[in-house]
Amino acid sequence: MSLAQYTALNGDSPNAATGANAGVQANANSAQSLENEFLTLMVAQIQNQDPLNPLDGTEYVGQLAQFSQVQSTENMAKMMQNSMVLMDNMQVLATAGLVGQTVYVDTNEMALDEDSVQSGKIELAHASNQVNLILEDEYGRKSKVPLGAHGAGDLDFSIDAEELGLPKGNYTVSVELQEGQAQPKILLAGEVEQVRVPSNGGSALVNVAGVGSVPFYQISQFGS
Repeated sequence: MSLAQYTALNGDSPNAATGANAGVQANANSAQSLENEFLTLMVAQIQNQDPLNPLDGTEYVGQLAQFSQVQSTENMAKMMQNSMVLMDNMQVLATAGLVGQTVYVDTNEMALDEDSVQSGKIELAHASNQVNLILEDEYGRKSKVPLGAHGAGDLDFSIDAEELGLPKGNYTVSVELQEGQAQPKILLAGEVEQVRVPSNGGSALVNVAGVGSVPFYQISQFGS
């Protein structure tokens, strides 16, 4: 009676093999799992190679180097993801400190009450002989607020809904300049009432009085 030849492959215990397979199946697409599988196949191939015609090890070394490179890339991606989470948390903490503070938001939409006063400023790239603020409500009705002539730079304005006889509602703001000039940037001011973090991720939302809920990155200026 002859004994079966003992090798490192058939000598492994069933429990060990099961544990190894479970580890690979847990994350079969990771560089570490693929590298372990490759090493197992390489050992089996070396053990069963023809002694008179041995395999060239150069190819194995090159493939191992590729696995190491992929694993390094995966580790770098995880580090970058952790850094992004940390930056988001820091942004939320910084944004929460804005509650009660006045900010300027890059937007042309606002909400007015009958007795509210909305302030803001216009960033003029060039001087204009006449600057008019155009307010358009939800029904397409327009009101013009003359601001006079102004040079290049910031032009502050204030909209008193009661004085102008503007009804409560949402308005779109635009600027009328002398002919040939492009529409300038409008910044509306308001006090931060609330900061909300979306449950699905993304930038924190800031609720600004008179402006509404806007993403954090739309804030152009902090403080009056």
